Amino acid sequence: MGDLKLQLKQKALLSAQQILGSQLLHLPLANLEQRIDEELQENPLLEMLDEERGSAEDLPVDVNSQVGDELADPVERFSSITSKEERDFPIRNERYERGSTSFNKAGTGDRFFQAVQYDSFHEQLLKQLVLQEDIGEKEIMIAVEVLGNLDHDDYLTEDISVIRDGLRLNDIDVSEREVKKIIDRISRLDPQGIAVKDLRERLLVQLEAGTFGARQSASALAVRILTVCFDDFIHKRYNRLLKTIDASKKQIEAALEILGELDPHPGGVFQNELGHYIVPDFIVSYEQGELTAMLNDTSTLSVKVSDRYESILKNRKASKAEKQFIRSNLQRAKEFTSALQLRRQTLMKVIEALLHYQYDFFVSGPSFLVPLGMKTIAEAASLDISTISRAVNGKYVQTRFGVFELKYFFSAGLATEDGDDLSSKIIKQYIGEMVSGEDPQQPLSDELLTELLKKKGIHIARRTVAKYREQMQISVARLRKKIF
Repeated sequence: MGDLKLQLKQKALLSAQQILGSQLLHLPLANLEQRIDEELQENPLLEMLDEERGSAEDLPVDVNSQVGDELADPVERFSSITSKEERDFPIRNERYERGSTSFNKAGTGDRFFQAVQYDSFHEQLLKQLVLQEDIGEKEIMIAVEVLGNLDHDDYLTEDISVIRDGLRLNDIDVSEREVKKIIDRISRLDPQGIAVKDLRERLLVQLEAGTFGARQSASALAVRILTVCFDDFIHKRYNRLLKTIDASKKQIEAALEILGELDPHPGGVFQNELGHYIVPDFIVSYEQGELTAMLNDTSTLSVKVSDRYESILKNRKASKAEKQFIRSNLQRAKEFTSALQLRRQTLMKVIEALLHYQYDFFVSGPSFLVPLGMKTIAEAASLDISTISRAVNGKYVQTRFGVFELKYFFSAGLATEDGDDLSSKIIKQYIGEMVSGEDPQQPLSDELLTELLKKKGIHIARRTVAKYREQMQISVARLRKKIF
């Protein structure tokens, strides 16, 4: 008979309520509203509130809320704070329930809200295509299939047979010639160069579509460079290019200038497939010396547990099955509304902590961003780091300086000569400014960039500069060099 062993193990099991709360916290605003709609359809004990929520200006705000003496002079940063108790985290729950928080400091600002509606990049292309001659429903279906097979940089790397097979699944039979015709038309839409097979074809399409006026001869030479010496052009082997092309140095300079005006990533500025609406999850305003953050969320207070079914539970004649159905859905409805409220409270804790640690950013602009880790926010808000990670995922805040993803506010930092910590994003900004202002014939190497940063009081290793430069997608000095 085998030996019997008694073991004591401790396991952390998440309740259904905790799992639901975690799922809702992870959702950005647009997805949250969709999730609420689904729950309303599935659970008859949930209903929308009849009364509309008050406007942001009608929400009462507690202005005595923030901690700050360990970071800066509290009189200078938070003029309305007068006692230590008023500066301690966390702030009172009723303000979280109302979804607003604020700080005071002398100054003025604008309060505004912006929701941007736009067509996706592919929809913009289709709208252009449908206006052309000889474009019917069949041609649009071909275009939709082509656009659906583009890669992340809008190249069509799939074989035409793949396009045709995809259309056959929808009972649309097309020839290879018909597909090529639509691909050619798409490549000449605005912006030019979409749905081509490689970079050389993209640049050639843009040259063909361009109007260069008196520079037609330079444009023709640019076409020849792409056709004959594309590899040397891409790798900036200009000495070999000069030997191959039968043209003067001045003529080649004019052709390279035109090539430099072309766009290798024409769809880059349009790429946003998150949906038709970008709605910030938070709105931060600065008005009359008061920095205010509010949840741009009208959904969490618009759902309640219905009381229409209470009479059935009290009715002795009601069947057991009916009562069981109501009880189970009642519990589910309570869990859902509680999870929504917990999400609101958690997000308000996070934005309040961000307003505290990135106060100068929200008041003065992006150049005042300071290094910040999620651990710091987690400790300030009395939450786990994993909760902070879910809370900031896919969330956006609208400020006086634009709309920013919450992840933008978290970055590593380096110490300066003055003893201050500088965000890596600010260092990248310095590097970008240095590169944009460099002599194109003598571009700055990583060593020179390191020395220039040292003159600003930023002591950073050359390999770190190289890492930041690569993250900014800036080529090495050799590839940025111009021959003329």
